Amino acid sequence: MNTTPNAMPKTTLNATINSVLERPVVTDRSWLARLDLQFNKTSRGTRLTRSRHVGPLYVQKPFYPEGSDLAHVYLLHPPGGLVSGDHLQINIEAKEGTGVLVTTPGAARIYRARDEQPLQRQSVELDVARNATLEWFPLETIVYNSAHVELDTVINLSNGSRFMGWEINCFGLPASDAPFVSGTFQQYYRILRDGRPLFVDRFVLADNNRERLLSGKASMQGQAVNGFFLAGPCDVDANDEVVSECMALLRKSADSLGLAQCAAISKVGEFFIGRYLGDSADKARRIFTAWWEILRPLVLERDACAPRIWST
Repeated sequence: MNTTPNAMPKTTLNATINSVLERPVVTDRSWLARLDLQFNKTSRGTRLTRSRHVGPLYVQKPFYPEGSDLAHVYLLHPPGGLVSGDHLQINIEAKEGTGVLVTTPGAARIYRARDEQPLQRQSVELDVARNATLEWFPLETIVYNSAHVELDTVINLSNGSRFMGWEINCFGLPASDAPFVSGTFQQYYRILRDGRPLFVDRFVLADNNRERLLSGKASMQGQAVNGFFLAGPCDVDANDEVVSECMALLRKSADSLGLAQCAAISKVGEFFIGRYLGDSADKARRIFTAWWEILRPLVLERDACAPRIWST
């Protein structure tokens, strides 16, 4: 007599596995959300060939305002912010020959932590294969007073791949008389090519340095918003006529926007690196967008085509 239980039908088993994979991972009072995207070049252009998510972090269908070779993708996080113990993990692979632009529909918010100070974390890993381009333009991150934040971003480039991106951080809510006077913040941002660092930026606010860094003349000078802009690699020498003309336009754009006192850009090695320090995330986005419009034809060999969501 055969006593072996009947095997679960394959379709039912697959559905069960997928259901488990897509459940948010909640432990005690924390929430883990993950997003895993992969783009491949096909006969129909750049296509999103893998999209897996856990929890409230996902994308809808890509848009193609520039044609089939470059996908515009909007990253959606319906809760809109992180509370104590939350951890967002974002992994994006742009395979060989693809073109991808990723942005968000609104600002990210990192709220006040609980008294026991569990971290609020976001981890981003972007892999850009040979001859692929990736643009990473999240809107600003608003860090509430008494938040405890870890932001870790790594961009892995290959030969012939190119990247453009920005990061904008707003500390506290000065307009609501709620400055960032307690809490911690750590941002670690790296660009690597075949494992070799091309750009590394680290910014840490802790109990032993927070007041000094936020108010010091050699640091944030009492301003609430800082950010940086990146474009490269661009192996054209800084003294090249094309780059010189580009630099003149970049600096002129800051003058024309009235932001020459709080924004500056230069070419360091293979990258154009710009920084903003001021009182407005909107101003930071405006100057970074202007720089992107000027540099995109040089770095990506494409005219600027702003995501439609930036106009809403």
